[in-house]
Amino acid sequence: MNSLESDDGSLVLDGADPRCATAPVGGKARALHALVAAGFPVPPFVVVLPAGALPTESAIATVAERIAGGGKLAVRSSASDEDGGEHSFAGQLESFLDVAPADVTARVVDVRRSGFSQRVIAYRTERGLASDAATAMPAVIIQRMVPADAAGVAFSVDPVTGRRAHASVAAVHGLGEALVSGESDADTFSIDRDGAVVTRTLAGTSHAITDAQAAEIAALARRCEAHFGRAQDIEWAIADGKLFLLQSRPITTLVHVADPDGALLIWDNSNIAESYCGVTTPLTYSFARYIYEEVYWQFCRLLGVPEKKLEDNADLFGRMLGLVQGRIYYSLVDWYRAIALLPGFTWNRRFMEQMMGVKEEMPAELLPRVTAAGLGARLADLGHLGSTVLGLLRARRRLPRTQRDFRARLDAALAVPATPFEDQRADELAAAYRSLERQLLTRWDAPMVNDFFAMLYHGVLRSLCTKWLGAESLANDLVGGEGGLVSTEPAELVEWLAAVAADASDLKTALLAEDKAAFQVALRHPNNETFAAGYADYLARFGDRCMEELKLESPTLRDDPTPLLRSITALMARGNTTPRPRFAARELAEARVAESLKGHTVRRIIFNRVLRRARGYVRDRENLRLDRTRLFARVRIVFLALGRRLTEAGTLAEPRDIFYLTVPEALGFVEGTAVTTDLRSLVALRRAEFARHALAPEPADRIETRGAVYIGNPFNTPRRASSAPSHGDDPELRRGLPCCPGVVRARVRVVLDPRGVTPTPGEILVAARTDPGWVMLFPAAAGLLVEHGSLLSHSAIVSRELGLPSIVSIPGLTGWLRTGDLVELDGAAGTIRRIEAVTPSS
Repeated sequence: MNSLESDDGSLVLDGADPRCATAPVGGKARALHALVAAGFPVPPFVVVLPAGALPTESAIATVAERIAGGGKLAVRSSASDEDGGEHSFAGQLESFLDVAPADVTARVVDVRRSGFSQRVIAYRTERGLASDAATAMPAVIIQRMVPADAAGVAFSVDPVTGRRAHASVAAVHGLGEALVSGESDADTFSIDRDGAVVTRTLAGTSHAITDAQAAEIAALARRCEAHFGRAQDIEWAIADGKLFLLQSRPITTLVHVADPDGALLIWDNSNIAESYCGVTTPLTYSFARYIYEEVYWQFCRLLGVPEKKLEDNADLFGRMLGLVQGRIYYSLVDWYRAIALLPGFTWNRRFMEQMMGVKEEMPAELLPRVTAAGLGARLADLGHLGSTVLGLLRARRRLPRTQRDFRARLDAALAVPATPFEDQRADELAAAYRSLERQLLTRWDAPMVNDFFAMLYHGVLRSLCTKWLGAESLANDLVGGEGGLVSTEPAELVEWLAAVAADASDLKTALLAEDKAAFQVALRHPNNETFAAGYADYLARFGDRCMEELKLESPTLRDDPTPLLRSITALMARGNTTPRPRFAARELAEARVAESLKGHTVRRIIFNRVLRRARGYVRDRENLRLDRTRLFARVRIVFLALGRRLTEAGTLAEPRDIFYLTVPEALGFVEGTAVTTDLRSLVALRRAEFARHALAPEPADRIETRGAVYIGNPFNTPRRASSAPSHGDDPELRRGLPCCPGVVRARVRVVLDPRGVTPTPGEILVAARTDPGWVMLFPAAAGLLVEHGSLLSHSAIVSRELGLPSIVSIPGLTGWLRTGDLVELDGAAGTIRRIEAVTPSS
């Protein structure tokens, strides 16, 4: 061996010396040593360690002569953190080629000094790396030069496209330094896993290497990858037909590049963002994911999907929801796969897409992954349709009884426990949750079936309005004004409370001053018994309805009634106003139907039957949402109580830490199935990560990913709201889906977070999305504009019932309008015209 130890303890180690595995030889030299030990064709080399003074010049020269073998040498750096998994230091430290053995000592000194250059110090500072003397001083490699006929670099995967199936080789004539420095262009080759050259690009008129040599180099790069367990960037040289490996280091950029050959997934929040807007905690996500998995498995069974088919596709139900930077998205590929289990998908796919609220059709690339192709598959699909239709008819006929049974189970499951939850042990709370699973979550039949029929009949109604009446928007007017809608009661009760409070001076004064203590005093006064009873009734019936009510972490009105009190105050300050015409649009639409279908008896019978069912299912769909809210409220109470038990035990720092655990993690700690019991550390990690998600730009509403979802796929493309399409050439006109007719000219208020908002009567409310918790703001509003949503979303249904002129699904709305802009809203036409824009504040 060519190892050398001086009297002062400084070392020169031969590249094959086993001590290279543990000595401070730096990243580059350690990799070369590992390759030598594994039998790779690495030219002989030694390493001068960074510690201590250099051995004598003559001693180094002697070793250098033996390494050179009568030729020249390369002198290169090998810093402690160079060529690592995170930092390559490419081009930062000095390297020297064609060095004579007599000049090696001087070049070693130069390489050592380069570790302290301004360039390297700046590189370290930018990346948060240490730059003290012990760290910055590099080890130095002295390696035999290869008299190359051709040389270059190679990557075991394509570093530009991220394609893992293709290796990339770049080659030049002679030494590879000209390529690395950028002085010469290279021949480039792309080689697939079978060693075939897929593409080649020549820099000149003659090949630097042959296709066979390119394949050999690609195979060498892949051997290096297999050895180190991660993709490698190598330098190579060919002399007299023999291939040499000069260095190998990890490709550090692949974490930012997705593999374009990876399976395509599409993430869309078209409808689900109404329920789960913005960043959602792990507890809520895991609970929602479980519900979707259970509910849609049950639904497919209910519709007669064969058990064998369900077993073969069992994986998809657990993947219907995904989490992208803390936000819940539909995984559309798995939704399509679930829907494709139902007969009829191959014949009427677009109609089903409309029912899902998806704005873009499924890419053709996904069809083979979703359903079998060909006429045979379509005929088989049609053959199963009959039995499914019979199942649907049975489910529809039984639905009234199913709803009664469901509500009976719900009331039983949500009965007040004998021991209050705040007094129960942790194991009792876990058992209480498991009981909810058994009684409700695995038997969510009534809301599930009713939802399907609401979407089905509403979709058919829209089609009939288009085909027979020439106006799809009539469907909205026809289903409105049905009455019996629980979701309108909070708005009506708020208006009544405001009217009562306006006649009570002490209540009025306390509310206007937002003085909670004075409000509580006035609430207990005998003269205010009517208001107190109505207020208590509101909290008892609707206290679980809050902003983002399906997020378990959301505080309810029981926790903080401030949003309710502010809505009462705003309406009280407004005073009496003329009631909105709530059913005029429905009456006009009915008159148009009667006129258009006069003399068409069969059409009229069909239309009226579809309309009657659409009205009932849409009404029941909205009412069943309150039952869902009640369930989520109970789950919230149970887990908060569990959070208190775990805080008392010192397992959590505070009760609300429970929201940063998943359901299996929280229950597993109690039931003995946890894989980690250090919940404090786990919560701290999650809180930090989700705080970063909250500060990051909002991901796009629709995202396409390739391969591993969280590797290299860009999520943080901000919504380009201000570039939303205008109507024709008019930049001051936008169009959306008309929900409730009425023409309103007023100033707008853009509300992104309604919790701290005190509504100003007479403004048009502008929102990105709404949920049932927003209904308290509706009575004071003159109109409603929503960027997202569908004709069956909560805002659309409730605004129709309240007679509130409204439009939903307006692309780019919240980026286009600013609070204070004067607009004219036409709820029948679905148009918004900006008349006057406020001047942006500097």
